[in-house]
Amino acid sequence: MAPVGVVLAGGAGRRMGGAKATALLAGRPLVAWAVEALRAGGLDEVAVAAKASTVLPAVDVPVWLEPEEPRHPLAGVRAALERAGGRAVVVVPVDLPLVPAEALRALARAEGCAVVRAAGRLEPLVARFEPGVEVPVSGRAVDAVLALDPLVLDVPADGFLNVNAPADLAAAEGLALRSGRGLGL
Repeated sequence: MAPVGVVLAGGAGRRMGGAKATALLAGRPLVAWAVEALRAGGLDEVAVAAKASTVLPAVDVPVWLEPEEPRHPLAGVRAALERAGGRAVVVVPVDLPLVPAEALRALARAEGCAVVRAAGRLEPLVARFEPGVEVPVSGRAVDAVLALDPLVLDVPADGFLNVNAPADLAAAEGLALRSGRGLGL
């Protein structure tokens, strides 16, 4: 069965000064970029994992609720696995709007748990999780993902720009426009 693509959008957005999912990048909310990236990566079924208190714009995909606590990056992964109907999930965080489709395609094709490494840096929230794995929701996300003994996929660093603060939006917009993505191309 094909995996489900899931946007992780349950973070508090403190450094952003508010909801990350609604922050506009080239006129579109970050969550729309992440949904588009998953679809471009060949994932036909996509959902957003978020807390009930998360502010989201209108999205054309289901929203899967995760518990309000714990506030851990992997809480959305655990909730997504519970909702995915025994299928694997390929996840991408809402604050990584320009993640390359090629990286997501590689995760979708992988067998077993997998995680990407871009320019030597492990991206624990750009990963594939298999049904039945126990995803810890404490400690560092990198350590929790590595404990699953995943396949590590080395990918180019292009597009791995985290948008955590308003200044990051400007940098991401520049990248999006230079690549033609911000122009709907």
